[in-house]
Amino acid sequence: MPGIRYDQRVLVLVEVRGEQRDWDEAERLFGQQGWPVVTAFARGEGPSRGVLRGAASARLCSVEVRFFGARNRRTERAAAWRVERLARAAGLEMYARRCELVDRDREQLTGWRAHTVAHRPPRVPHPRPLTSVARLRRAAVVSRARFWERSGRHDTGMVVTGRASEARRLSRMDLPGGSAPAAAIDVRPVYGRERSHIVQRREEDGRRRVYRVVAWLLVMTFCAVVARQQSGVRVWVWAGAATLCFVGGARLAYGIFAAGGRVASLLMFGAVAGYFLVVSIGADVGDDRGWTPVQMLSIFAIAATAGGIWLLVRQWTWGEWLAWAAPLVFTAVVSFVVASGSVLHALYADSLGLTPDDLDVPGIWQAASAAKLLSLLGYALFVPALWGIAKHVHAPLVSPVERLGVPLYVLTQVTVLLVCMWGALDSARGAVDDFRTAAVRKTAPPSYFGVEPEWTCVEPTVPAARLGSRGGVLKPERPYLSFGEAGGTVSLWNEPAGTALQMPAEQVRLVPVADGRVRCTFSYERVPKDD
Repeated sequence: MPGIRYDQRVLVLVEVRGEQRDWDEAERLFGQQGWPVVTAFARGEGPSRGVLRGAASARLCSVEVRFFGARNRRTERAAAWRVERLARAAGLEMYARRCELVDRDREQLTGWRAHTVAHRPPRVPHPRPLTSVARLRRAAVVSRARFWERSGRHDTGMVVTGRASEARRLSRMDLPGGSAPAAAIDVRPVYGRERSHIVQRREEDGRRRVYRVVAWLLVMTFCAVVARQQSGVRVWVWAGAATLCFVGGARLAYGIFAAGGRVASLLMFGAVAGYFLVVSIGADVGDDRGWTPVQMLSIFAIAATAGGIWLLVRQWTWGEWLAWAAPLVFTAVVSFVVASGSVLHALYADSLGLTPDDLDVPGIWQAASAAKLLSLLGYALFVPALWGIAKHVHAPLVSPVERLGVPLYVLTQVTVLLVCMWGALDSARGAVDDFRTAAVRKTAPPSYFGVEPEWTCVEPTVPAARLGSRGGVLKPERPYLSFGEAGGTVSLWNEPAGTALQMPAEQVRLVPVADGRVRCTFSYERVPKDD
């Protein structure tokens, strides 16, 4: 079926049991799935003659099952799972009797550029041997001609692919509708390939080898980072593991980089491995030099999450993505960011007996708290990412016919979401605990996403009888932790009572002080009396 994308093609011999309408329904379902039916015949006839006993109620269809996923030892089994799932959904009696992978890996043909050879010096036989000076002069002319050929000065613009002999014949071939062939024409390789020692890798096979090489490099880097954090014998154990990983990666990298050159591939692999080690061990990160094992694992988790989510959604067509998925995701993310901008502030304020409006947090800090909350909830994407990776490698637990996989996925996802919510609560709770500790010790309290509490002397501007305080009685002789003014109200922290104290902003004057050990000098005698 046109427009259907896939990774793997497996030729499956499907046995359909029933009557003519069942066989027709099966072929119709195969067409809807984008699985072409190669041939169909009765059981016991055609290729199955002498292999299976004949049965009037059974028919065999050779179907090319196409689906997404990696190519491994479970690929054929994954095709059988899809046939079984289709049979269950349609209520048909179908069986995958034989599965055979269709390997159509593309060959990487050498590219060549055609160029003229009229600039080359003519080969004229000489009656007597050339002198040394003449030979050197001729060698210089030939070298100059070769140099200009490699630089592309004499290219005709024609590009051909294949081996060297094929490329020359193709460049001189008289193609209908093309220009007249020229005998004085030759070809040069585009990427410097086509040497006898170069192993031509096929496209998908080379890509899989590159992925394995990168995996060896990442494991090598992790072992080196752990070795850097160890001491004694454990340093040599982890360093030996890193060396083994380097050797394993070098064996795979032998001849797959630099257009297949063996020496060039090993040099490139060594350079990349050295770069990985320098960045991971010698780079400045925080207050220490180099990465830590926890940071490395975090990087691996982020990369695995991004890759797994991509593997999970890559089966969607761009039309479906643009039609409904992209607007839905965009709307959900934007609305969630706007709504979650004060979630952490609300948790922080609620623990202190306040509301987010009492804190008057700037919008930039609300956006920062939203980013923090989204980063915590981002861990919830790890489970669907693992699901996407498991589906890509055809893990049995997530197979289309496994009924335990979906409940297990839901249970795991709910658990991770609860852990993420607990992380958000713990962030606000930790900030409140630090604030209370600073209030008891009379030290400067820490800030929390734009909330900047500070020690302040509070001087009333009205008599004590008219002071409209809520949550306690103001004692002007001692400093309070102030959250500032918001909406015409000043919010203070009353440490002895362990509650928030609020009063109108026009009735007090705030004077910042260094810490909570300062004694405020205030007298109600300076306050104007009521008339």
